[in-house]
Amino acid sequence: MNIGVINQIRNGGDCFRHVKEFGLDVCQLMSWNPNEATPELAKSVIRHAGEAGVRICAVWAGVSGPSEWNFTGGPTTLGLVPPQYRDMRVNELKRWADFAAMIGAPAIITHCGFIPENMTDPEYEPVVGAIREVAEYCRTLGLEFWFETGQETPVVLLRTIKRVGTDNLGINFDPANLVLYGKGNPLDALDVIGPYVRNVHVKDGFYPTDGEALGREVRPGQGKVRFPEFVAKLARSGFAGEWIIEREIEGEEQERDIRQTIGDLRAWHGSAPYL
Repeated sequence: MNIGVINQIRNGGDCFRHVKEFGLDVCQLMSWNPNEATPELAKSVIRHAGEAGVRICAVWAGVSGPSEWNFTGGPTTLGLVPPQYRDMRVNELKRWADFAAMIGAPAIITHCGFIPENMTDPEYEPVVGAIREVAEYCRTLGLEFWFETGQETPVVLLRTIKRVGTDNLGINFDPANLVLYGKGNPLDALDVIGPYVRNVHVKDGFYPTDGEALGREVRPGQGKVRFPEFVAKLARSGFAGEWIIEREIEGEEQERDIRQTIGDLRAWHGSAPYL
């Protein structure tokens, strides 16, 4: 079982102690600053990852401009959906693709935003076109482009993958985001988009309850994802990608939860054939 963690770029690329302190050797490298996508930083990342013996399974590519993780400002600020930021963010994702190619990562990942559910929405096709532009650029570099689940339903994501139409698309499946945004049941979602899952964010939470705010994130195994069944279903499908633990808190509680989740994942995976 390939277990890793989200790893923020820090200290000029000397940032892999965060991975090794958990006894792991895989990470998803993350940054929200496109200005970090430079050849100089890439060289530093390669050196420090090599010294630490850590494999980077993908680059989580953040973009500039406002980002509001809610139902009110989210639709007008996140990803490639807002037209006023679209061209800038397409170019920034291309820079991250260059960076991923430099460090030998196989893919970039991002949130594309609140992709319109109504395919007759006049913004739907421009969003598809923007995603296609990034995906095609990634393909020229031998990379894949992976959507992180979150602001769209599984059906919308499947439709968009089909409309984009390139052969290098995949999904970074975050089951908690489907719950937190009220977009779907993670187990059922695998029936819709399972063949595209390349790796998983190990995260959990509860559904929204007031229609205004996202649901509440909790340690994996304590929310609505139903992780033992989720792990078993992916195991039966032959999934061999990475399980990247993401706990969106800080400090000692985050460290304790990550360590607990490593053990829980191994236990869930070990019992998967019997579920």
